[in-house]
Amino acid sequence: MTEKTIDFGFEDVPESEKQSRVRGVFDSVASNYDLMNDAMSLGIHRVWKNMTITKVNPQPGELLIDVAGGTGDLARRFIRRADEVRQRRMGDPARAIICDINAEMLLAGIDDDKDEGMDLTRICGNAESLPFEDGVADAVTIAFGIRNVTHRDKALSEFHRILKPGGRLAVLEFSTPPEKFLRAFYDAYSFNVIPRLGGMLAGDKDSYQYLVESIRKFPRQDAFADMVKEAGFKRVSWQDYSGGIACLHFGWKV
Repeated sequence: MTEKTIDFGFEDVPESEKQSRVRGVFDSVASNYDLMNDAMSLGIHRVWKNMTITKVNPQPGELLIDVAGGTGDLARRFIRRADEVRQRRMGDPARAIICDINAEMLLAGIDDDKDEGMDLTRICGNAESLPFEDGVADAVTIAFGIRNVTHRDKALSEFHRILKPGGRLAVLEFSTPPEKFLRAFYDAYSFNVIPRLGGMLAGDKDSYQYLVESIRKFPRQDAFADMVKEAGFKRVSWQDYSGGIACLHFGWKV
């Protein structure tokens, strides 16, 4: 029986190979991950992450599980934002667990200065089979990671499983600008500039080429929103950032 294939950028590969090939990409780019996101977002991924955390609305005492969150960007933002609320109305500190399938990404994200005073845990785990009990998280986030998951439907079901009733999901991902002019500009920039930058600055043109291609293979905004709904989430919404270069998908477990 012929094995099913799945996209790895513009290449079709057996499903069983994608996970290891994605791991190879992120092993290669881990030490330059922030540089990669700067190149792919024209430098504004930090603003998008701040907007994502504003939408998640962290509260004192809550637990965030940040999937594919190796660098810890969202996890630290979550804890800091909850601490701002604590200063006004007390409560317990927020906690965050960073769960990433790639150990190199977790190691690259460790920063004792940034992590100081935070209840922050790092766990190696697969988004399709998360190592957590049912209903433990108040919020689940994943930023620029869902497009690299082999079976996105399984991952979304796992996100739903580990959330408490009333918990919320935020998926931040690169997307396709709906406006033709912006899409043409971003395509030209992505395919002609980003891989070359990856070669010059990180010595890895091929990994950056894959990352650009993976964005183009990711479902459009409305199609992915349907997948979030099929996983059981309610009040599902999405919001384009920077004209659709990125998109935040949001849903609730009720």
